Amino acid sequence: MYYIYFSFIFILSGLMFLECKRRSLPKWWAAIVFAAPVTTPYFIAKSRKGQSLTLVTIFLVCFSLVTAGEIFIHSKMKSKYKYAKLPPVTQQLIHYSEILKQTNQRLDNNIAEFKHHSSVHSNIDRLEQTIFFISELRHALYDNQAAIKQIVEFVGNHRDFLSKKNLQWVYEIKRFYNNRIVIAHFKSLESYLDNFETLLRFCYRNFDAITKAESTIHLKNYDEYYLRYRRTVESYKRLNVKRIQFQNDFTKRYPEIKGYLPAKRQTETLRLWE
Repeated sequence: MYYIYFSFIFILSGLMFLECKRRSLPKWWAAIVFAAPVTTPYFIAKSRKGQSLTLVTIFLVCFSLVTAGEIFIHSKMKSKYKYAKLPPVTQQLIHYSEILKQTNQRLDNNIAEFKHHSSVHSNIDRLEQTIFFISELRHALYDNQAAIKQIVEFVGNHRDFLSKKNLQWVYEIKRFYNNRIVIAHFKSLESYLDNFETLLRFCYRNFDAITKAESTIHLKNYDEYYLRYRRTVESYKRLNVKRIQFQNDFTKRYPEIKGYLPAKRQTETLRLWE
């Protein structure tokens, strides 16, 4: 605290001391400015009669900037050290849970945006854009899975500590993400993305041969890729519904963990690629 403030008042009182010495004014003015910087405009007005407006304006601007800077630094430091008095295990748990919430939100945002890409028409540029977005969505999924693994392992390794601190409800996060329905849901999402990308890449490489029906081999391969894609879409939709049903029941019993679970976005937003 007062990182900028003290430097500012040292400089300010030093300038006032030099002004007093140059104009043969009482040097104790500088001491008062050091103790109470808000008195500076008064002494400027007394020492520079008729010429004080510019200096007072400069002082007010500088003082406002210093005040704003101190408030900003204080808020950042307060945010950084607000958990400093908590045990290290609790601090680590808070850190991991924040990462989990952030990656859940990012994954949900990407899935929401994906509905605009999931219906791709016969346009080679749209194919390329969707392939690129799938890689971004997959990266968000991997980050989310890493966050889940991190907090699940942490909670499992510190169950006794959590019980002593009356944080047993945190263990339910581990139980949720270890449930076979939830695991199957995430695997189905990954499989859906993999098969959709494979289909799009095949179409991108053989765009003219497919759209102009120039090759029966390409059309046959397209049908195979498309059937795999359709199966993974239906599987993902079915498992997502089951996951949401399970999640609804789970949060009724353990409402404390609701903020750490995936978003309950329905898969009707996904459009089939025709």
